[in-house]
Amino acid sequence: MPDSIVTYGAYIEGRRASAQGIAESLDLVRKHNSEFEGAKAFLWVGLHEPAAPEVEWLAEVFDLHPLAVEDAVKAHQRPKVERYGDSLFMVLKTIAYLDHDELTATSEIIAAGEIMVFLGADFVVTVRHGEHCPLTEVRGRLEDQPELLARGPAGVLHAIADHVVDRYLQVADLMQMELEEVEATVFADVSSRDINRIYQLKREMLEMKRAITPLQSPLAALPQRRVIPSEMREYFRDVGDHLSRVCEQVESSNELCSSILQAALARSNALANEDMRKISSWVAILAVPTMIAGVYGMNFDFMPETKQVWGYPAVLAVMVTACLLLHRGFRRNGWL
Repeated sequence: MPDSIVTYGAYIEGRRASAQGIAESLDLVRKHNSEFEGAKAFLWVGLHEPAAPEVEWLAEVFDLHPLAVEDAVKAHQRPKVERYGDSLFMVLKTIAYLDHDELTATSEIIAAGEIMVFLGADFVVTVRHGEHCPLTEVRGRLEDQPELLARGPAGVLHAIADHVVDRYLQVADLMQMELEEVEATVFADVSSRDINRIYQLKREMLEMKRAITPLQSPLAALPQRRVIPSEMREYFRDVGDHLSRVCEQVESSNELCSSILQAALARSNALANEDMRKISSWVAILAVPTMIAGVYGMNFDFMPETKQVWGYPAVLAVMVTACLLLHRGFRRNGWL
């Protein structure tokens, strides 16, 4: 058995059956379905980052389409739902929130991955890329509730889609908390580092938006597919409603992040202008004594007050008075 296969199991009447090997399990499932009309036994095979030969081997067993197999191996696909003969191929983007002690300009907040699902009448093959969002929890929850597994392969697809969308909502809520924290500090002392943090958060929000938004159309069209039983269509519509809610929240958070970034830039420019006004004010104040000292430092023989006893203190008094008047004027205008 290929190393990339995480686990596999044949499910009959919602219960996991014991069987040796994938081919034997598939024969067991198909034999049961042929003997009992309306039975929904199926085989679920889970893979993690498989190599091409491993997926091609499964493609021969389940008669998977070569184009879908190629997409499953290469990954980096947009969310989509495609039909190949009697099977369905669905791509789901997964996202995970990475914990961090402090948000910095280089922090990675969102980790993205992919889950590809091959869905047939009696099999489900899941191919996962990325270390986050494992399906062990989904499989365990389904095995604890046989009535969910009794729905057949469509029930597994619904559980996976619902799990992925629920993770979207969790990450969206955590990102919202990050935004609120950053928003609270915008009108404090804004530095270039703060703006870099906000820009990093904005970039992560865009990555999250690219992962979530394209899934809306494929998921909305999924209930209309013939491979989805009529009794399961309402469940997929419910997942689509949850996804719409997440997309609205992400769009709102993205707009808020843009507003925070603009406010931070405006605040930074305002602080820079305030500093420039202070510097200009002190330059103007110091320019007066510098000019007077420059005039009297030219050492001409015929200059007024140079031979008077009171000349030196008078010039100093003029300098101090001019500086005080300028300082008072700048403070009154809010420059100092």
